[in-house]
Amino acid sequence: MENNKIAVGLDIGTTKIVAMIGRKNEYDKIEVVGIGKAKSLGVKRGVVSNITQTIQSIQQAVDEAESVSGVKIEDVVVGIAGQHIRSLHHSDYITRNNADEVIDEADIENLVNQVHKLVMLPGEEIIHVLPQEFKVDSQADIKEPIGMYGGRLEANFHVVVGQVSSIRNIGRCVKSAGLDLSDITLEPLASAAAVLSVEEKEAGVALIDIGGGTTDLAIFKDGIIRHTAVIPFGGNVITDDIKEGCSIIEKQAELLKIKFGSAWPGENKETEIVSIPGLRGREPKEITLKNLSKIIHARVQEIIEHVYLEVKNYGHETAKGKLIAGIVLTGGGSQLKHLRQLVEYITGMDARIGFPNEHLAGDSEDALSSPSYATAVGLLMEGLNRDGREEEDLIEEVTEEGADISENDAAIDEKPKSKKKKSFFDKFTESLKDFLDNAE
Repeated sequence: MENNKIAVGLDIGTTKIVAMIGRKNEYDKIEVVGIGKAKSLGVKRGVVSNITQTIQSIQQAVDEAESVSGVKIEDVVVGIAGQHIRSLHHSDYITRNNADEVIDEADIENLVNQVHKLVMLPGEEIIHVLPQEFKVDSQADIKEPIGMYGGRLEANFHVVVGQVSSIRNIGRCVKSAGLDLSDITLEPLASAAAVLSVEEKEAGVALIDIGGGTTDLAIFKDGIIRHTAVIPFGGNVITDDIKEGCSIIEKQAELLKIKFGSAWPGENKETEIVSIPGLRGREPKEITLKNLSKIIHARVQEIIEHVYLEVKNYGHETAKGKLIAGIVLTGGGSQLKHLRQLVEYITGMDARIGFPNEHLAGDSEDALSSPSYATAVGLLMEGLNRDGREEEDLIEEVTEEGADISENDAAIDEKPKSKKKKSFFDKFTESLKDFLDNAE
Protein backbone atom coordinates (compact mmCIF):
# COMPACT_ATOMS: atom_id res chain seq x y z
CA MET A 1 0.00 0.00 0.00
CA GLU A 2 1.54 3.31 -1.10
CA ASN A 3 0.97 5.93 1.58
CA ASN A 4 1.58 8.87 -0.76
CA LYS A 5 -1.56 7.94 -2.71
CA ILE A 6 -3.76 7.74 0.36
CA ALA A 7 -5.86 10.62 1.70
CA VAL A 8 -8.04 11.13 4.76
CA GLY A 9 -11.31 13.05 5.01
CA LEU A 10 -12.35 14.19 8.50
CA ASP A 11 -15.99 15.20 8.85
CA ILE A 12 -16.48 16.98 12.19
CA GLY A 13 -20.26 16.95 12.51
CA THR A 14 -22.70 17.79 15.29
CA THR A 15 -23.80 14.19 15.90
CA LYS A 16 -20.80 12.20 14.66
CA ILE A 17 -17.17 12.57 13.66
CA VAL A 18 -16.06 10.42 10.71
CA ALA A 19 -12.48 9.72 9.60
CA MET A 20 -12.39 8.08 6.15
CA ILE A 21 -9.17 6.74 4.61
CA GLY A 22 -9.10 5.94 0.91
CA ARG A 23 -7.19 5.76 -2.35
CA LYS A 24 -8.06 5.66 -6.04
CA ASN A 25 -8.12 2.33 -7.86
CA GLU A 26 -7.13 1.71 -11.50
CA TYR A 27 -10.62 2.81 -12.65
CA ASP A 28 -10.25 6.20 -10.87
CA LYS A 29 -12.88 5.19 -8.30
CA ILE A 30 -12.41 5.59 -4.55
CA GLU A 31 -11.48 2.52 -2.55
CA VAL A 32 -12.19 3.14 1.14
CA VAL A 33 -9.56 1.23 3.13
CA GLY A 34 -10.68 2.29 6.58
CA ILE A 35 -13.39 4.25 8.35
CA GLY A 36 -13.73 5.35 11.95
CA LYS A 37 -16.76 6.86 13.67
CA ALA A 38 -17.18 8.52 17.04
CA LYS A 39 -20.06 10.29 18.77
CA SER A 40 -19.51 14.02 18.52
CA LEU A 41 -19.77 15.44 22.03
CA GLY A 42 -18.17 18.88 21.78
CA VAL A 43 -19.83 20.30 18.64
CA LYS A 44 -23.10 22.25 18.52
CA ARG A 45 -24.66 23.38 15.24
CA GLY A 46 -21.40 22.76 13.40
CA VAL A 47 -19.33 24.89 15.80
CA VAL A 48 -16.87 23.56 18.40
CA SER A 49 -18.28 24.25 21.88
CA ASN A 50 -15.97 21.97 23.89
CA ILE A 51 -12.37 21.68 22.72
CA THR A 52 -11.40 18.74 25.00
CA GLN A 53 -14.40 16.57 24.06
CA THR A 54 -13.95 17.33 20.34
CA ILE A 55 -10.24 16.34 20.49
CA GLN A 56 -11.18 13.05 22.21
CA SER A 57 -13.89 12.29 19.60
CA ILE A 58 -11.47 13.03 16.73
CA GLN A 59 -8.82 10.75 18.28
CA GLN A 60 -11.39 7.97 18.77
CA ALA A 61 -12.53 8.16 15.12
CA VAL A 62 -8.94 8.32 13.84
CA ASP A 63 -7.81 5.38 16.04
CA GLU A 64 -10.67 3.24 14.74
CA ALA A 65 -9.90 4.12 11.10
CA GLU A 66 -6.19 3.36 11.66
CA SER A 67 -6.87 -0.04 13.27
CA VAL A 68 -9.25 -1.06 10.44
CA SER A 69 -6.90 0.04 7.64
CA GLY A 70 -3.46 -0.51 9.18
CA VAL A 71 -2.49 2.96 7.91
CA LYS A 72 -1.05 5.67 10.15
CA ILE A 73 -2.99 8.92 9.68
CA GLU A 74 -0.82 12.03 9.63
CA ASP A 75 -2.75 14.73 7.77
CA VAL A 76 -6.42 15.24 7.03
CA VAL A 77 -8.80 17.29 4.88
CA VAL A 78 -11.35 18.86 7.22
CA GLY A 79 -14.83 20.13 6.43
CA ILE A 80 -16.10 23.41 7.80
CA ALA A 81 -19.75 24.40 8.28
CA GLY A 82 -21.69 25.95 11.15
CA GLN A 83 -24.12 28.79 11.64
CA HIS A 84 -21.32 31.39 11.39
CA ILE A 85 -20.85 30.70 7.65
CA ARG A 86 -22.43 33.20 5.28
CA SER A 87 -21.96 34.04 1.63
CA LEU A 88 -22.17 37.18 -0.48
CA HIS A 89 -21.76 38.26 -4.09
CA HIS A 90 -19.21 40.79 -5.20
CA SER A 91 -17.96 42.22 -8.50
CA ASP A 92 -14.42 43.50 -8.92
CA TYR A 93 -11.95 44.32 -11.67
CA ILE A 94 -8.28 45.00 -12.37
CA THR A 95 -6.75 47.15 -15.11
CA ARG A 96 -3.85 45.32 -16.72
CA ASN A 97 -0.58 47.16 -17.39
CA ASN A 98 -0.09 45.62 -20.81
CA ALA A 99 -3.20 44.82 -22.86
CA ASP A 100 -0.98 43.37 -25.62
CA GLU A 101 -0.10 40.39 -23.41
CA VAL A 102 -2.58 37.55 -22.91
CA ILE A 103 -4.35 37.09 -19.59
CA ASP A 104 -2.70 34.44 -17.43
CA GLU A 105 -3.19 32.80 -14.02
CA ALA A 106 -1.27 35.63 -12.30
CA ASP A 107 -3.94 38.15 -13.45
CA ILE A 108 -6.75 36.01 -12.02
CA GLU A 109 -4.79 35.58 -8.79
CA ASN A 110 -4.35 39.38 -8.54
CA LEU A 111 -8.10 39.81 -8.97
CA VAL A 112 -8.89 37.14 -6.33
CA ASN A 113 -6.38 38.73 -3.91
CA GLN A 114 -8.07 42.09 -4.43
CA VAL A 115 -11.42 40.58 -3.39
CA HIS A 116 -9.72 39.20 -0.30
CA LYS A 117 -8.99 42.79 0.79
CA LEU A 118 -12.72 43.46 1.22
CA VAL A 119 -13.52 44.77 4.70
CA MET A 120 -15.60 42.22 6.62
CA LEU A 121 -17.45 42.49 9.93
CA PRO A 122 -15.21 42.33 13.06
CA GLY A 123 -14.04 38.76 13.73
CA GLU A 124 -14.92 37.54 10.24
CA GLU A 125 -12.59 36.41 7.49
CA ILE A 126 -13.04 35.43 3.88
CA ILE A 127 -12.48 31.67 3.51
CA HIS A 128 -13.52 31.06 -0.11
CA VAL A 129 -13.33 33.36 -3.15
CA LEU A 130 -14.98 31.56 -6.07
CA PRO A 131 -14.97 33.33 -9.47
CA GLN A 132 -18.19 32.91 -11.47
CA GLU A 133 -18.31 34.69 -14.85
CA PHE A 134 -15.53 36.91 -16.15
CA LYS A 135 -15.75 39.99 -18.33
CA VAL A 136 -12.84 41.05 -20.54
CA ASP A 137 -13.16 44.67 -21.69
CA SER A 138 -16.74 44.78 -23.03
CA GLN A 139 -17.09 41.02 -23.65
CA ALA A 140 -19.26 39.42 -20.93
CA ASP A 141 -20.14 35.84 -19.82
CA ILE A 142 -16.63 34.39 -20.20
CA LYS A 143 -15.99 31.22 -18.20
CA GLU A 144 -12.23 30.95 -18.87
CA PRO A 145 -10.39 34.21 -19.68
CA ILE A 146 -6.84 32.72 -19.70
CA GLY A 147 -5.20 33.19 -23.09
CA MET A 148 -7.40 36.15 -24.11
CA TYR A 149 -6.25 39.71 -24.83
CA GLY A 150 -7.72 42.60 -22.83
CA GLY A 151 -6.94 45.63 -20.72
CA ARG A 152 -9.67 45.31 -18.09
CA LEU A 153 -10.43 41.98 -16.38
CA GLU A 154 -13.65 41.90 -14.38
CA ALA A 155 -15.43 39.07 -12.54
CA ASN A 156 -18.43 38.23 -10.38
CA PHE A 157 -17.41 36.39 -7.23
CA HIS A 158 -19.15 34.11 -4.76
CA VAL A 159 -17.49 34.97 -1.45
CA VAL A 160 -17.83 32.65 1.57
CA VAL A 161 -17.21 34.26 4.96
CA GLY A 162 -16.77 32.68 8.38
CA GLN A 163 -15.81 33.55 11.95
CA VAL A 164 -12.06 33.39 12.46
CA SER A 165 -12.40 32.05 16.02
CA SER A 166 -14.64 29.12 14.92
CA ILE A 167 -12.23 28.16 12.12
CA ARG A 168 -9.20 28.38 14.42
CA ASN A 169 -10.97 26.26 17.06
CA ILE A 170 -11.42 23.46 14.49
CA GLY A 171 -7.75 23.82 13.51
CA ARG A 172 -6.71 23.67 17.16
CA CYS A 173 -8.74 20.47 17.76
CA VAL A 174 -7.22 18.75 14.70
CA LYS A 175 -3.68 19.78 15.68
CA SER A 176 -4.15 18.78 19.33
CA ALA A 177 -5.37 15.36 18.15
CA GLY A 178 -1.86 14.89 16.66
CA LEU A 179 -2.86 15.54 13.04
CA ASP A 180 -1.76 17.98 10.37
CA LEU A 181 -4.32 20.05 8.50
CA SER A 182 -3.69 19.57 4.78
CA ASP A 183 -6.80 21.48 3.65
CA ILE A 184 -10.12 22.94 4.80
CA THR A 185 -13.18 22.68 2.56
CA LEU A 186 -16.64 24.12 2.93
CA GLU A 187 -18.88 21.11 3.73
CA PRO A 188 -21.68 21.89 1.23
CA LEU A 189 -19.03 21.93 -1.53
CA ALA A 190 -17.64 18.56 -0.35
CA SER A 191 -21.14 17.01 -0.28
CA ALA A 192 -21.86 18.45 -3.74
CA ALA A 193 -18.69 16.87 -5.15
CA ALA A 194 -19.79 13.49 -3.77
CA VAL A 195 -23.45 13.36 -4.87
CA LEU A 196 -24.03 15.75 -7.80
CA SER A 197 -23.38 14.93 -11.44
CA VAL A 198 -21.78 17.34 -13.92
CA GLU A 199 -25.09 17.43 -15.84
CA GLU A 200 -27.04 18.46 -12.73
CA LYS A 201 -24.60 21.27 -11.95
CA GLU A 202 -24.88 22.45 -15.55
CA ALA A 203 -28.71 22.30 -15.64
CA GLY A 204 -29.15 23.98 -12.26
CA VAL A 205 -29.56 22.18 -8.95
CA ALA A 206 -29.99 22.92 -5.23
CA LEU A 207 -28.15 20.53 -2.89
CA ILE A 208 -29.67 20.31 0.60
CA ASP A 209 -27.46 18.49 3.12
CA ILE A 210 -29.48 17.83 6.30
CA GLY A 211 -27.00 17.11 9.08
CA GLY A 212 -27.40 16.67 12.82
CA GLY A 213 -27.02 20.33 13.80
CA THR A 214 -27.14 22.29 10.53
CA THR A 215 -28.68 22.12 7.07
CA ASP A 216 -26.28 23.16 4.31
CA LEU A 217 -27.36 24.52 0.95
CA ALA A 218 -25.35 24.80 -2.28
CA ILE A 219 -26.87 26.03 -5.55
CA PHE A 220 -25.17 25.33 -8.89
CA LYS A 221 -26.07 26.64 -12.35
CA ASP A 222 -24.09 26.42 -15.62
CA GLY A 223 -21.54 24.31 -13.74
CA ILE A 224 -20.72 27.19 -11.37
CA ILE A 225 -21.43 27.55 -7.64
CA ARG A 226 -24.03 30.32 -7.32
CA HIS A 227 -25.06 30.36 -3.68
CA THR A 228 -24.20 28.70 -0.37
CA ALA A 229 -25.91 28.95 3.01
CA VAL A 230 -25.85 27.20 6.38
CA ILE A 231 -29.18 27.05 8.24
CA PRO A 232 -28.76 26.40 12.00
CA PHE A 233 -31.35 23.59 12.16
CA GLY A 234 -30.87 19.88 11.54
CA GLY A 235 -31.92 16.42 12.69
CA ASN A 236 -31.21 17.26 16.33
CA VAL A 237 -34.09 19.75 16.59
CA ILE A 238 -36.49 17.05 15.34
CA THR A 239 -35.20 14.69 18.06
CA ASP A 240 -35.58 17.47 20.70
CA ASP A 241 -39.19 18.07 19.65
CA ILE A 242 -40.00 14.33 19.92
CA LYS A 243 -38.33 14.25 23.35
CA GLU A 244 -40.42 17.19 24.61
CA GLY A 245 -43.65 16.23 22.83
CA CYS A 246 -43.63 12.62 24.02
CA SER A 247 -41.91 13.21 27.41
CA ILE A 248 -39.18 10.64 26.79
CA ILE A 249 -35.37 10.69 26.96
CA GLU A 250 -33.19 11.73 24.00
CA LYS A 251 -31.91 8.22 23.21
CA GLN A 252 -35.48 6.91 22.91
CA ALA A 253 -36.53 9.94 20.84
CA GLU A 254 -33.68 9.34 18.36
CA LEU A 255 -34.59 5.64 18.03
CA LEU A 256 -38.27 6.51 17.51
CA LYS A 257 -37.35 8.98 14.77
CA ILE A 258 -35.12 6.48 12.93
CA LYS A 259 -37.36 3.39 13.25
CA PHE A 260 -40.90 4.79 13.07
CA GLY A 261 -40.52 8.44 12.05
CA SER A 262 -42.25 9.85 8.97
CA ALA A 263 -42.40 13.38 7.55
CA TRP A 264 -45.93 12.74 6.22
CA PRO A 265 -48.60 12.39 8.97
CA GLY A 266 -51.41 11.33 6.61
CA GLU A 267 -50.17 7.76 6.23
CA ASN A 268 -50.41 6.74 9.92
CA LYS A 269 -53.62 5.59 11.58
CA GLU A 270 -54.63 6.54 15.14
CA THR A 271 -54.55 2.83 16.07
CA GLU A 272 -50.81 2.43 15.31
CA ILE A 273 -49.09 2.58 18.67
CA VAL A 274 -45.52 2.04 19.82
CA SER A 275 -44.68 1.25 23.44
CA ILE A 276 -41.62 2.89 25.07
CA PRO A 277 -40.11 1.21 28.19
CA GLY A 278 -40.53 3.28 31.36
CA LEU A 279 -37.58 4.54 33.41
CA ARG A 280 -36.55 2.55 36.49
CA GLY A 281 -39.66 0.40 36.98
CA ARG A 282 -42.14 3.03 35.77
CA GLU A 283 -45.01 2.13 33.47
CA PRO A 284 -44.19 1.99 29.72
CA LYS A 285 -45.37 4.93 27.59
CA GLU A 286 -47.65 4.44 24.62
CA ILE A 287 -47.18 6.82 21.68
CA THR A 288 -49.32 6.88 18.54
CA LEU A 289 -47.36 6.97 15.28
CA LYS A 290 -49.77 9.63 13.99
CA ASN A 291 -48.81 11.93 16.85
CA LEU A 292 -45.11 11.18 16.26
CA SER A 293 -45.32 12.01 12.55
CA LYS A 294 -47.22 15.26 13.32
CA ILE A 295 -44.34 16.40 15.56
CA ILE A 296 -41.75 15.46 12.92
CA HIS A 297 -43.78 17.01 10.08
CA ALA A 298 -44.04 20.40 11.83
CA ARG A 299 -40.29 20.70 12.39
CA VAL A 300 -39.23 19.30 8.99
CA GLN A 301 -41.61 21.72 7.28
CA GLU A 302 -39.92 24.60 9.12
CA ILE A 303 -36.44 23.43 8.02
CA ILE A 304 -37.53 23.02 4.37
CA GLU A 305 -39.22 26.44 4.34
CA HIS A 306 -36.04 28.08 5.67
CA VAL A 307 -33.99 26.41 2.91
CA TYR A 308 -36.60 27.17 0.24
CA LEU A 309 -36.51 30.87 1.24
CA GLU A 310 -32.75 30.83 0.45
CA VAL A 311 -33.46 29.13 -2.89
CA LYS A 312 -36.15 31.72 -3.72
CA ASN A 313 -33.79 34.57 -2.80
CA TYR A 314 -31.40 33.19 -5.42
CA GLY A 315 -34.20 33.70 -7.99
CA HIS A 316 -34.80 30.07 -9.01
CA GLU A 317 -37.92 30.95 -11.04
CA THR A 318 -36.24 33.49 -13.32
CA ALA A 319 -34.93 32.37 -16.72
CA LYS A 320 -31.34 32.97 -15.56
CA GLY A 321 -31.76 31.15 -12.25
CA LYS A 322 -34.02 28.25 -13.27
CA LEU A 323 -32.97 25.03 -11.54
CA ILE A 324 -33.93 22.36 -14.08
CA ALA A 325 -32.45 19.47 -12.05
CA GLY A 326 -34.48 20.49 -8.99
CA ILE A 327 -33.33 19.49 -5.51
CA VAL A 328 -30.92 16.79 -4.30
CA LEU A 329 -31.26 15.80 -0.61
CA THR A 330 -28.35 14.25 1.25
CA GLY A 331 -26.93 13.93 4.77
CA GLY A 332 -28.23 11.75 7.62
CA GLY A 333 -31.51 13.70 7.87
CA SER A 334 -32.40 12.91 4.24
CA GLN A 335 -33.08 9.29 5.23
CA LEU A 336 -36.28 10.28 7.05
CA LYS A 337 -39.27 8.45 5.55
CA HIS A 338 -41.34 10.44 3.00
CA LEU A 339 -39.03 13.48 3.24
CA ARG A 340 -38.58 13.61 -0.54
CA GLN A 341 -42.35 13.75 -1.11
CA LEU A 342 -42.74 16.55 1.46
CA VAL A 343 -39.92 18.58 -0.15
CA GLU A 344 -41.57 18.21 -3.58
CA TYR A 345 -44.94 19.22 -2.10
CA ILE A 346 -43.59 22.38 -0.39
CA THR A 347 -41.24 23.56 -3.15
CA GLY A 348 -42.99 22.28 -6.28
CA MET A 349 -39.55 21.14 -7.52
CA ASP A 350 -38.38 17.62 -8.43
CA ALA A 351 -36.29 16.01 -5.70
CA ARG A 352 -34.10 12.93 -5.29
CA ILE A 353 -31.95 11.49 -2.51
CA GLY A 354 -28.21 11.89 -3.20
CA PHE A 355 -25.99 8.86 -2.56
CA PRO A 356 -22.17 9.11 -2.83
CA ASN A 357 -21.89 5.62 -4.43
CA GLU A 358 -21.11 6.96 -7.94
CA HIS A 359 -17.52 7.74 -6.90
CA LEU A 360 -16.96 4.61 -4.79
CA ALA A 361 -15.40 1.37 -6.05
CA GLY A 362 -17.89 -1.40 -6.90
CA ASP A 363 -16.88 -3.66 -4.01
CA SER A 364 -17.38 -0.96 -1.33
CA GLU A 365 -19.56 -1.74 1.67
CA ASP A 366 -23.23 -0.76 1.26
CA ALA A 367 -23.07 1.34 4.44
CA LEU A 368 -20.54 3.71 2.81
CA SER A 369 -23.02 4.74 0.11
CA SER A 370 -25.39 6.09 2.77
CA PRO A 371 -26.24 9.82 2.40
CA SER A 372 -24.88 10.36 5.93
CA TYR A 373 -21.34 9.73 4.57
CA ALA A 374 -21.67 12.16 1.62
CA THR A 375 -19.55 14.88 3.26
CA ALA A 376 -16.81 12.44 4.35
CA VAL A 377 -16.61 10.98 0.80
CA GLY A 378 -16.45 14.52 -0.65
CA LEU A 379 -13.62 15.48 1.73
CA LEU A 380 -11.76 12.28 0.83
CA MET A 381 -12.18 13.12 -2.89
CA GLU A 382 -10.75 16.61 -2.24
CA GLY A 383 -7.79 15.03 -0.42
CA LEU A 384 -7.09 12.58 -3.28
CA ASN A 385 -7.36 15.32 -5.93
CA ARG A 386 -5.03 17.44 -3.82
CA ASP A 387 -2.52 14.58 -3.55
CA GLY A 388 -1.89 14.72 -7.29
CA ARG A 389 -1.30 18.47 -7.08
CA GLU A 390 1.01 18.12 -4.08
CA GLU A 391 3.13 15.48 -5.82
CA GLU A 392 4.17 18.17 -8.37
CA ASP A 393 4.83 20.64 -5.55
CA LEU A 394 6.98 18.05 -3.79
CA ILE A 395 9.19 17.70 -6.89
CA GLU A 396 9.63 21.48 -6.91
CA GLU A 397 10.52 21.64 -3.21
CA VAL A 398 13.13 18.88 -3.55
CA THR A 399 14.72 20.69 -6.50
CA GLU A 400 14.66 24.05 -4.70
CA GLU A 401 16.18 22.64 -1.49
CA GLY A 402 18.91 20.64 -3.26
CA ALA A 403 22.31 21.97 -2.12
CA ASP A 404 24.28 21.02 -5.23
CA ILE A 405 22.37 22.08 -8.36
CA SER A 406 23.96 21.87 -11.77
CA GLU A 407 23.14 24.31 -14.59
CA ASN A 408 20.87 21.72 -16.27
CA ASP A 409 19.00 21.17 -13.01
CA ALA A 410 18.55 24.93 -12.62
CA ALA A 411 17.03 25.09 -16.10
CA ILE A 412 14.59 22.30 -15.19
CA ASP A 413 13.76 24.07 -11.92
CA GLU A 414 12.59 27.22 -13.68
CA LYS A 415 9.70 25.46 -15.43
CA PRO A 416 7.70 24.07 -12.51
CA LYS A 417 7.91 27.37 -10.59
CA SER A 418 5.79 29.12 -13.20
CA LYS A 419 3.23 26.30 -12.90
CA LYS A 420 3.01 26.49 -9.13
CA LYS A 421 -0.12 28.39 -8.17
CA LYS A 422 -1.78 28.47 -4.80
CA SER A 423 -5.45 29.22 -4.45
CA PHE A 424 -6.47 31.68 -1.76
CA PHE A 425 -7.87 28.80 0.26
CA ASP A 426 -4.41 27.14 0.24
CA LYS A 427 -2.96 30.39 1.57
CA PHE A 428 -5.71 30.61 4.20
CA THR A 429 -4.91 27.04 5.34
CA GLU A 430 -1.22 27.99 5.57
CA SER A 431 -1.97 31.15 7.60
CA LEU A 432 -4.16 29.04 9.94
CA LYS A 433 -1.30 26.54 10.37
CA ASP A 434 1.11 29.41 11.15
CA PHE A 435 -1.33 30.79 13.71
CA LEU A 436 -1.65 27.38 15.41
CA ASP A 437 2.14 26.90 15.45
CA ASN A 438 2.67 30.34 16.98
CA ALA A 439 -0.05 29.78 19.57
CA GLU A 440 1.83 26.84 21.06
